[in-house]
Amino acid sequence: MDRAQKREAVAELKQTFNETNVVVVTRNLGLTVAQSTDLRNRMRDAGARYKVAKNKLALIALEGTTYAPISDLMNGPIALATSADPVAAAKAAVDFAKTNDRLEIVGGAMGETLLNAEGVMALAALPSLDELRARIVGLIQAPASKIARTINEPGAQLARVIGAYAAKEAA
Repeated sequence: MDRAQKREAVAELKQTFNETNVVVVTRNLGLTVAQSTDLRNRMRDAGARYKVAKNKLALIALEGTTYAPISDLMNGPIALATSADPVAAAKAAVDFAKTNDRLEIVGGAMGETLLNAEGVMALAALPSLDELRARIVGLIQAPASKIARTINEPGAQLARVIGAYAAKEAA
């Protein structure tokens, strides 16, 4: 990798750090190509990115960003999972680590808040942004559907009573 490629990689990492809401640091303990591809696909499906980064370049890119505190986690063969959704990257990484012992969750950060491995796992247990939006929409729609059922119920009861009398007369 020549200097121009290194500068480009640092600029790309710095842009990633400035655009994301969460960074999860993982340690690769010998993932096969198939396992790594599976992990990347899971990350992509969750709306996250997974990038293996050289420690030196990642440390340079971290300077001046809100994620500077994770520089202590940058040792050994690491990779970074990032996402705009504060839960997506953590959830995808933890789910994969549960089924594969060759991926270790080292820690991470959410903004300026440094997270250890347990913190990342706790973050992964939270509902995602899309799940929260769906819950809010459900809560907003619930009163309207209850009102509609309440308005329709007297007519339905009347129809059932008339139907019962009609069936009784026919019998």
